[in-house]
Amino acid sequence: MRIIIAGGHGKIGLRLERLLGSSAVGLVRNPAHLADVEATGAEAVLCDLEKASVEEVAGILRGADAVVFAAGAGPGSGVARKDTVDRGASVLLADAAERAGVRMFVQISTMGAGKPPKPGSDEVWAAYLRAKTEAEEDLRRRDLDWTILRPGRLTDEPGIGLVRLAPEVPPGSVPRDDVAAVVAALLQAPAAGHRTFELVTGDTPIIEILATE
Repeated sequence: MRIIIAGGHGKIGLRLERLLGSSAVGLVRNPAHLADVEATGAEAVLCDLEKASVEEVAGILRGADAVVFAAGAGPGSGVARKDTVDRGASVLLADAAERAGVRMFVQISTMGAGKPPKPGSDEVWAAYLRAKTEAEEDLRRRDLDWTILRPGRLTDEPGIGLVRLAPEVPPGSVPRDDVAAVVAALLQAPAAGHRTFELVTGDTPIIEILATE
């Protein structure tokens, strides 16, 4: 398989690339990050999704088997970049996938998306939730084999390989290692298409989660 990963230098993107190795192509906007992606065994491609055209991105995607949107504006970014990255870059990538004929699209979203921000929420957090919600809504309208994954609070603790994955789960946390492993499993699970999952640490081995779906 050839898997294109937007957010190739992100914390989840790098973990996923280590799992997929030479099957992965990580998109990065900073030339200084190319070597880090290549060190995982993946191919690295320079592509700034806040500046690229749909046709430019489609050219990178052509011939791929799947696309993963793992990009994010990240901590410290303001309201504007929550929109241009967490929503806008996802929309651009989906446009490019349609143009390139790549049907499988896994979008990493967040628990809390799909609901209004709680009253009194921080302005940036509220903008982040709105951006993720609108990106999900855009993807669901498309004729793609999309899967939306909503992890709980992300941690950098070592993964334990045990999760709870369902359309709705209680709030909780999950290591980024395990998020990456679940994405890798979803890429091998056609039955996951047109579904939205929430994800936290649980007691089911990742290798079994989709066998029971």
